[in-house]
Amino acid sequence: MNIVNDKSLSRQRDPEAVARFIERFASALVDAGMARMPSRVFVALLASDSGRLSSSELAEVLAVSPAAISSAVRYLTQLNLASREREPGSRRDHYRVHEDAWYEAAIRRDQMLTRWKTSAAEGVEALGRNTPAGARIAETVAFFEFLQTEMPALLQRWRHTQAARTGAG
Repeated sequence: MNIVNDKSLSRQRDPEAVARFIERFASALVDAGMARMPSRVFVALLASDSGRLSSSELAEVLAVSPAAISSAVRYLTQLNLASREREPGSRRDHYRVHEDAWYEAAIRRDQMLTRWKTSAAEGVEALGRNTPAGARIAETVAFFEFLQTEMPALLQRWRHTQAARTGAG
């Protein structure tokens, strides 16, 4: 299945428009800190109707080698944004984007905030709470604490919004 010419669609997609979308969205993810190839693979998976593509399909869509796909998928799997699947009796791996990938990314961000907050708190002690640098780092700790306090309610509101939007709740 090719994400550009999926036969089940009522119309053919413009391959150039799809390629431009993948590259632009991937570029935005790169600007936010994600590595380039995992960004491209992630967006290609998002752009497929099934959310699932083989390594060779991804390589074809992105015009890259299967080795580049393998490394990118390993990275996405570590971030819990995609997973590897194999059909019984098949030797071909398929990669699937998780339906709740953005939610999972937010959860991961919360885990990173904990690490950042802990490190920053050490910095406050090392720099001295009453120094300009220590005060600046203390403000950073306070901001991370604020985000961690607000994040659960925000994610819960998203779940409610999602359920209302899809009729699942």
